[in-house]
Amino acid sequence: MARTIVFLIQPSWTGRYPRRWNGSVSLQAEFMWRKMFCRLLLSLLVWAIFLTGCGRDVGTAQGVAEEFVDQHYVNFDLQKAKEYTVSLALDKVNEEIRLTAGQKIDASTQKPKINYRLLEKKEGDGRASFLYQGTVQSDDGSSFSRQWLIATRKDAGQWHVSNFSESD
Repeated sequence: MARTIVFLIQPSWTGRYPRRWNGSVSLQAEFMWRKMFCRLLLSLLVWAIFLTGCGRDVGTAQGVAEEFVDQHYVNFDLQKAKEYTVSLALDKVNEEIRLTAGQKIDASTQKPKINYRLLEKKEGDGRASFLYQGTVQSDDGSSFSRQWLIATRKDAGQWHVSNFSESD
């Protein structure tokens, strides 16, 4: 009885559940809505777990190399790419930052679509190198390919990009 009164007092609930002739809510309809809500909640939870599980592990040489490629070549975010570099790679990124100073690259900047794939990897004790092939597609439909060689090394238990180069 108290439940019926609550639903009748709150007009925002009107029409939400099928009602009987006396205005009370059908228990079967309420169960159906709760079941549907639980299914939706469960599916969202599964997707959240899936998406967090697909993140890149920057604790590995390949994870650091791919994060660097994403930031440097795909997102054009040299400051973030700089976080993954040491020695010669750090000098190269700093030089690129100096050369592009004053150039505004933000969300309004037209950026090409860039896809890449791993062609080759060589791993050893404390050092690894990865060769990627990137395909750059512009808005006008033209495209070209580049190869990026990313060298990584382990310093103080953490992987960093120590050098990188680009070729046709």
